[in-house]
Amino acid sequence: MFKNNIQNYIIIVAGGSGQRMGESIPKQFLIIHQKPLLMLTIERFHQFHSALRIILVLPERQQAYWEELCRTFHFEIPHTIVHGGPTRFESVMNGLSVIDDVRGLTGVHDGVRPFVSDATIKNCFAQAKEHGAAIPTIPLVDSIRELSATGSLSRPRNSFRLVQTPQVFKTDLLKKAYQLPFRESFTDDASVVEAAGHTVYLTEGNTENIKITSPFDLLVARALSAQIKAGQNE
Repeated sequence: MFKNNIQNYIIIVAGGSGQRMGESIPKQFLIIHQKPLLMLTIERFHQFHSALRIILVLPERQQAYWEELCRTFHFEIPHTIVHGGPTRFESVMNGLSVIDDVRGLTGVHDGVRPFVSDATIKNCFAQAKEHGAAIPTIPLVDSIRELSATGSLSRPRNSFRLVQTPQVFKTDLLKKAYQLPFRESFTDDASVVEAAGHTVYLTEGNTENIKITSPFDLLVARALSAQIKAGQNE
């Protein structure tokens, strides 16, 4: 899957603010057990495979603070910093702009998902190599209803999946897809690739791979981190 002469990439998109969290700093910089959340996310991919080139998409106004955090926490994992755009779509486009080798695979991951498992990452890259596009998903556990003009309708939850990241694609396919004009329906990278005419393969994600966007998510993240550290110390 990872050949020495072909470069594979992971674009980590971190453009959030602290507003929903009620914090004064962007959520990706919040500390979870002595380390900024974004550093934990980057570490996951570096630990998975050190040859994976990491591209961090970060708003320009946050980059000086990030560099200060890297010095403070002695964070030395190599990564390329790219300016974020006004939308996620444009941020991913900016990340893709620094990729020259289109022979391999490129994943896109949310900067505030630090608990993605090795198995999820491996599955996504392996299935993207075979199918061209692969995304991790998990089943719904709650009942769901669809809103309508007259009320709501019950829908079978087994027919739906929750989508996670990393979403992984053949690099040339992803770069071509991102030449499309932006649409409101582009909620993630898979929706862009589908609009370009390519089928997306679903692979198994992991339940712990939560996107940390609220104070409740942060409580869960700190509990998960404590559990992981306890397991490492046993």
